[in-house]
Amino acid sequence: MPVPVSGLPRASLARVLEELGTTLLDVVCGDVEQAGDIGGVVIYDPLDEPELPGNALVMGVGLHDPADIARVVRRLGQRDAAGLVVRAPVVPDERLVAAARESGVAVLAFARGASWTHLAGMLRVLTAESGLDQADAHTLGRIRSGDLFSVANAIAALLDAPVTIEDRNSRLLAFSSRQEEADPSRVQTILGRQVPEHYTGILEERGVFQAIYRSDRPVFVAPLPETGELPRAAIAVRAGDEILGTIWVVVPEPLSEEHGEALYEASKLVAMHMVWQRADSDRERRLRAELLSTALESGPGSLEAVRRLGLKDEPAVVLALTVVGPPGEHPLPAQLATERKRLADAFAMHLSAVHPRAAAALIGDVAYGILPLPQTRQDGEERAAWIAGQFLARVGSRLRPLVGVGQLATDSSALARSRSGAERALRVLRSGAGGRQVALLDDVHVEALLLELADLVPRGDIPSGAVARIAAYDKEQQSSLVETLRAWLDAFGDVVVASAAMYVHPNTFRYRLRRAAEVGRIDLKDPDARLSAMLQLRLMSIRSSSDG
Repeated sequence: MPVPVSGLPRASLARVLEELGTTLLDVVCGDVEQAGDIGGVVIYDPLDEPELPGNALVMGVGLHDPADIARVVRRLGQRDAAGLVVRAPVVPDERLVAAARESGVAVLAFARGASWTHLAGMLRVLTAESGLDQADAHTLGRIRSGDLFSVANAIAALLDAPVTIEDRNSRLLAFSSRQEEADPSRVQTILGRQVPEHYTGILEERGVFQAIYRSDRPVFVAPLPETGELPRAAIAVRAGDEILGTIWVVVPEPLSEEHGEALYEASKLVAMHMVWQRADSDRERRLRAELLSTALESGPGSLEAVRRLGLKDEPAVVLALTVVGPPGEHPLPAQLATERKRLADAFAMHLSAVHPRAAAALIGDVAYGILPLPQTRQDGEERAAWIAGQFLARVGSRLRPLVGVGQLATDSSALARSRSGAERALRVLRSGAGGRQVALLDDVHVEALLLELADLVPRGDIPSGAVARIAAYDKEQQSSLVETLRAWLDAFGDVVVASAAMYVHPNTFRYRLRRAAEVGRIDLKDPDARLSAMLQLRLMSIRSSSDG
């Protein structure tokens, strides 16, 4: 029978192993009891070793050879890490055992088939890593994020059976130990943090979910012979009339009246935790957004905000993330808001995996991130853009996420300038220029200046002069003199290149160009006249795109 873990340190390595059990993590070697509270969860990169917080739990993605693992363990011991997680199977040979013993770093094996991203998410929940200091946590009255795992273990102890707690969409929220006693679907649920579709499909066809939602007592779910699944008892988790999720227990037969009553009472406790956590998460998001906004203003309170976010007065780059609909589509505002919130949470997790002191929050319709960078890096902005690109490559979204990257801020007083640069780059991306999804301000500086110039020029002033006369002629005669002038300017006066772009003979193009000069009364040999025409034509394109 599982032992309640409420007496364990909530962020200790022992607590993590107790909660996740052997389904996901197993001890290869080392003493997990001597590790104190976990100071952060970090992904190890052999080509660019991350900065580690004290007592870090390091995820060794890509580490397989015991000799390599032993070398990493020794290096992590020098940096006061608590443990290293590597993909199973791992053979604890003499070198690895000795390295773990001498360094004080425990080595854990992570089950094959499970996602590193999911593991990082669960570890951050269990360690309640928020980046806010304890005063903020006390002010918020924060409920410990890992408590649902303790509740799942408590229910499992009462019913003597493995338990999962799932949300309304059958996503896994928490689970008890002893999952290895269950069936393949339960193991897949733990590894993927989602009930397999084939299993939920059968339950839906049989009306099981409807029966669970209609009843306020446990419902027995018969075994599924065609899939080899074991029977279960399930109960809905409610807050008033709202269904928050379900509790599932693997049992050989229907629950006794006593156990049914125990599960019913437990569902009330789970509902309370789920409501508290939802409200707590919203409060924490608001507080983080307020602190991040203050830090990015570089005003009188910015240094204190930087400190409360867990940052230092160090070099950093500001990134700005938002999401827009695919070309030609116009998502509903509620859909955009939901996706921005989801991506902002994923963005915060991604940045904190890269650097333990990174901070991110959703402010309005933009998620801002502050990514600290080592003093020694000379390519800080390019590094930040690469990290943003990696995030977009990994995150799934039906909509179109965009990330603008600001200039490197040498200290917290320059964060406002970096934020401004990120916003200007993001605005260019929103305009659809180039079709890209990540941009440094340096790469789109001209486009940003043109957008800002378009803001300054009254709409009725573009086009004017020669370009206005040519545009009026085109409208009246159904000609294409404006496009001819645009092609010639874009080709720097090269008639052959410009005519090819318009798919006409060079002689035809020369005739049209002379006609444009006559109609517009423009001297194409005058550099100021060419500059004026080029700017007006670019601003006309910007206005046309924004109107569309």
